[in-house]
Amino acid sequence: MTLDALDIKLVRLLQEDAKKTTKQYADALGLSNTAVYERIKRLERNGVISKYVALVDKKKVNRQFSVLCHVALDQHIKDNVLHFEREIQKLEEVVECFHTSGGHDYILKIHVENMEAYREFMVNKLTAIPHIGSTQSAFVISEVKHTTAVHI
Repeated sequence: MTLDALDIKLVRLLQEDAKKTTKQYADALGLSNTAVYERIKRLERNGVISKYVALVDKKKVNRQFSVLCHVALDQHIKDNVLHFEREIQKLEEVVECFHTSGGHDYILKIHVENMEAYREFMVNKLTAIPHIGSTQSAFVISEVKHTTAVHI
């Protein structure tokens, strides 16, 4: 789908704040409510907009301890890869998982309460998954930039 200049502006507005009214977006874009409504529906239909969510402050829910965990599997056969990925989907502490190239096979982004909770997670959940060869953890000191917006 090709996005025109108004689509791009609308997507940027929605990424900033998806709770505004159609009228507020229409006013910002100089369009009618109907035109904006139709554009939003077309963007949703075509999968440009895939979901609307509430962003939660990690500190307010006591999940401010963030870890980037690099995981290497012991064997890279299809069954092991698929099993690992299915098991990771079940772990609520893991908020992002990337299959990567380089020295490790996966990078996990994990949010837990504190170091003790992370140790508990590692011992009882992550390393309980078969075929993990090694893990390496990097603890986030401060979050310099965080955005959910995709630049278009």
